Amino acid sequence: MVFEIQISRFKASDVIWTGNYSTTVTQNQVLHWSWESELPLECAIHFVRMRTMVDDARIPVPRFWSNWSSWKKADAQNSLGDHPLYVFPKDKLVEEGSDVTICYISRNHQDNISCYLEDVLTFGKQLDQSVWAFELKNISFLRKTGTNFYCQGQGVPEGVVLFVSKVLEEPKNFSCETRDLKTLTCTWDPGDDTGLIQLPSYTLFESFSRKKTLCKHRNRCDWQVTQDSQEMYNFTLVAENYFRKRSVSILFNLIHGVHPVAPYNLFPKNVSATNATMTWKVHSIGNNSALLCQLQLLGEGKVIQQHNISIRVNGEYLLSELEPDTEYMARVRCAYADHFWKWSELISQNFTTAEAAPSEAPDVWRDVMFVSGHPTVTLFWKPLSKVHTHGKILFYNVVVENLDEASSLEVLSVPAPANSTKVTLNQSSYQIHVTAHNSVGPSPASTVAISGHPGNENVEEGRINGTEDGFPMSWKPQSRNATGYVVEWCDGPQNLPCVLQWKNLGPTTTGTVISSGAFRPGVRYNFRIYEISTKRMAHLLEKKTGYLEELAPSYNPQVVPNNLTSHSFTLSWKDYPTESQTGFIQGYYVYLKSKAGEKCHRGFEKTVLPDNSVCCKYTIDNPDQKTFVMKDLQPESVYEFFVTPYTSAGEGPMDDFRKVTTPDEYSHILIHIILPMIFCVLVIMIACYLKSQWLKDKCYPDIPDPYKSSVLSLIKSKENPHITIMNVNDCVPDAIEVVNKPEGSKIQFTGTRKSPTETKGTKPAYLDLLPTEKNYSGPGPCICFENFTYNQAASDLGYCGHFPVTSQAPHCPLGPLTSPENLLKTLEQNYMNSLGEIPAGEANLNYVSQLASPVSGDKESPPTNPPEPALCSEYKMQMAIPLGLASPPPSENSSLSSTTLLDPGEHYH
Repeated sequence: MVFEIQISRFKASDVIWTGNYSTTVTQNQVLHWSWESELPLECAIHFVRMRTMVDDARIPVPRFWSNWSSWKKADAQNSLGDHPLYVFPKDKLVEEGSDVTICYISRNHQDNISCYLEDVLTFGKQLDQSVWAFELKNISFLRKTGTNFYCQGQGVPEGVVLFVSKVLEEPKNFSCETRDLKTLTCTWDPGDDTGLIQLPSYTLFESFSRKKTLCKHRNRCDWQVTQDSQEMYNFTLVAENYFRKRSVSILFNLIHGVHPVAPYNLFPKNVSATNATMTWKVHSIGNNSALLCQLQLLGEGKVIQQHNISIRVNGEYLLSELEPDTEYMARVRCAYADHFWKWSELISQNFTTAEAAPSEAPDVWRDVMFVSGHPTVTLFWKPLSKVHTHGKILFYNVVVENLDEASSLEVLSVPAPANSTKVTLNQSSYQIHVTAHNSVGPSPASTVAISGHPGNENVEEGRINGTEDGFPMSWKPQSRNATGYVVEWCDGPQNLPCVLQWKNLGPTTTGTVISSGAFRPGVRYNFRIYEISTKRMAHLLEKKTGYLEELAPSYNPQVVPNNLTSHSFTLSWKDYPTESQTGFIQGYYVYLKSKAGEKCHRGFEKTVLPDNSVCCKYTIDNPDQKTFVMKDLQPESVYEFFVTPYTSAGEGPMDDFRKVTTPDEYSHILIHIILPMIFCVLVIMIACYLKSQWLKDKCYPDIPDPYKSSVLSLIKSKENPHITIMNVNDCVPDAIEVVNKPEGSKIQFTGTRKSPTETKGTKPAYLDLLPTEKNYSGPGPCICFENFTYNQAASDLGYCGHFPVTSQAPHCPLGPLTSPENLLKTLEQNYMNSLGEIPAGEANLNYVSQLASPVSGDKESPPTNPPEPALCSEYKMQMAIPLGLASPPPSENSSLSSTTLLDPGEHYH
């Protein structure tokens, strides 16, 4: 029978789908047919009708359709409640890439509703007054928990979750194998997960036996081999999920797909320094079938030996040519010997060979320093490689053999891991042997020879240029019997302690490339090439120096200007070290600026600086020249200079210019005059300062202060504790000298002072007081003022100005002051004849000086026959006499006194 079915939506007349359904029917049979609408049934009323026709070859044509059945209505909205908003379909499951239609039903026609797919506003079309539909194209997988679609009105939002499944993939790499000829294992790659909670199902079907099994795993399935000796199998793997099915097939021969189980119990035995025996076991296959096993030996992660062995139950193999004290890994895998299909999994075992004596002599070099004529040798050696140590190095033996004394041996033991030692030798020749020792024994010896005298160090140094690979160098042999060459260098810069490095080369080698990870651009490295003689003596062959890469100088010299004249000055930078620079100094650039804008001097050229200023530049192409004379300059002008070195990589940094001002053209002449004058003035000032006290004493001595005199402290005593600076006593003068007496006038001693007009034009006159006897009676008393602190040396005056008196004449003067005791004694004797106290107001006194004038008479006209003055060595008392005192003329036997009489208020010395 054929059934034609029609489906309408909303109205019976709106047919949306027509299709045929064919089936074989029997009498009273109930038929079932289903149809899935792209629009959820809840969103619209659907109608369905059908008609039928016999579709049987036994029924002759023409065949006719029956009448249409009446429309049947399917209205899912009747089952909805009173909720204002509904969204359908609920929990829809779709496949990635397909289309899906979502609709909502709104009970409130006035409500403004917006719908969103993962928060993205989505627009649909209205199907009737209360239904809107949204068609989502090519839906994609977002997450396992589904994709959200919701609508928002005035009330609570409503939504649905779309569960999107990835497309089920066809299984890949489908294969089957057996490990024991009893069980087949088929494996495959299922591809990407579909993202559904419900996983796809996998079914294995074998067409020859028509058996099938439901696989328990997503990527593997086991099949039991029957005992009917079936060798060929035709498997079909079917993968199925809610949306589709995928299948893949394979034709498999059981014997060709044997994959043995991994062997076990792999152990080494009888391990020596160079050999080891490996043993292992395997699982049997079928009726004790043969297996092919592969034994691999690995050292430092690499396969160094590989051996194939055919076995049935147990395996054993001897590994030889092993290195002592070396860790190895042995591993084994097996395959079916009758027909190779696949290796089994690997099993592995580590083991270490026993130690042996070191197989190679240490690489030894030396550094010789001569101290006070005796060589001090520092020995260096490189650690042996792991390949040659054959065990842990415990110590190094250093044997020092004196070649001039056959029985002289010195043995030093240096514990590892030290790699150097120092030996002090005399001026003999030596051979030094170095051996490395482990727990088994020593290595071969390395020998160096040392001469007791310094070798030739006067070797010219050559320059070399570094490359990316290092320093290439070559040399010319000096001897045909050389046993080798050694290149020596320091890894670090010259200003750091030397980390000595060396490279041993064969006798036929005349060139090499020295490379090191420590080499840096801009650092100078020095190399020394030695030739080794048959007696192991090293002779310096060549010296090399160079840079891996030259750089521009890193700093400029400190330039000192000197010899400044009005037309030139000299620049000097003698302390600038060129060896520590970042490249070979090829010369210097001297920059000169003049504010006057002068033209460049001869030899200079104009250049533009980085700051766009213009100056003159002079090139010094001799790196050893470290002075430069600026010539032909203008007097009293300002010049700016700057000096920088340059290498092949460029010049030094641009520093600030320094200023120099040339002096006046005649300033040097003034300097030659002024400087000696200043020097003379300074010498005179210093001399005056050193002789200031002497000048003061000679030119303007201080007036003595009686109260500060040391004499006063000497004359005080217990017998006379009341002695003061001046005592007043009676005395009799021997002579009086009258000063400034008018010529022709009579000498009078009045109490009035002469006026300047009365004394003008007068000559001094002298009044002599003649000595008197004991019965002397004069007009008034004579009073002596004794000053105990005055002790002027007589030699300073030259003349005392008094004449000798007769022995009968009493006098006041004291004798010579030879000591304080004589002074006191003399004073006491002369004060015995005091004249007594003079009543106050009755006597007018004038000051009488202690020293007499040089001569008597007219001071402006010395006497024609002056008496011979005696040297002054006496202490003279100060006296005061009455002004009315007169004296008779002097007699022949009388002497002039050194006492001088002054008018009131006058003082004369």
